[in-house]
Amino acid sequence: MSQSKKGKLNYRCPSCFMREIDMDMFYDEEKKEYYCLRCCYHGTEEEVKKLNEMARFRYKMIDQRVDAIGKDDEPIHHHTYKKGEQ
Repeated sequence: MSQSKKGKLNYRCPSCFMREIDMDMFYDEEKKEYYCLRCCYHGTEEEVKKLNEMARFRYKMIDQRVDAIGKDDEPIHHHTYKKGEQ
C-alpha cells in the first residue's frame, strides 16, 4: 500500500494487520504518534515498530515452499520460493 503523502514513512497498523487487513497508519506531527483510520489504534513509533515485528514473526516463512512433510519426529523439508516456480 502506498503512502498518502510525503513525509515520515507510514507503517502498517499492527492491530489491523494481525487480523490480516493491510491498512496504513498516518502520522500526527502535533501529537508525534501514528494512528489508524480504520480501527482507531494509535501509538508511538517505538510501539508500532515493536508490534509490527510481532507480525513479521507470524509471516517469517512466507517465502518458503514445503517440499516434503516427514513422519512424526522428522523435520519438514522446504526451500526458498523463486518467482515463476511452481
